[in-house]
Amino acid sequence: MSERGEIKRMGAKAHKNSGRGYIQKADASWEGFIVDIKEAGKSFNLTTDVWGKIVTDQMKTDVEKYPALKLVIGEKQKVRLAVIEWAVLEELVEDAKRNSN
Repeated sequence: MSERGEIKRMGAKAHKNSGRGYIQKADASWEGFIVDIKEAGKSFNLTTDVWGKIVTDQMKTDVEKYPALKLVIGEKQKVRLAVIEWAVLEELVEDAKRNSN
């Protein structure tokens, strides 16, 4: 599936010309996140440089949202993973706990 297909699947708002201009970097906006979508066959190498670019793109697009990586990995059977900062995950868990009480 293409990035466009993944964006549609998420119900996200695609960024026009993502990566080409100074604004609206990354691939899409979804909920409170600026999402960069990467597709890979058998493996994907996540480095501090890759994450740094994701964060930089998020900062250029919307400082009020969090950076996220959606990784679609696999050749026949696709696995979809999200990478976010641990502090953001903790915040989401705390919000869920507060809302369940």
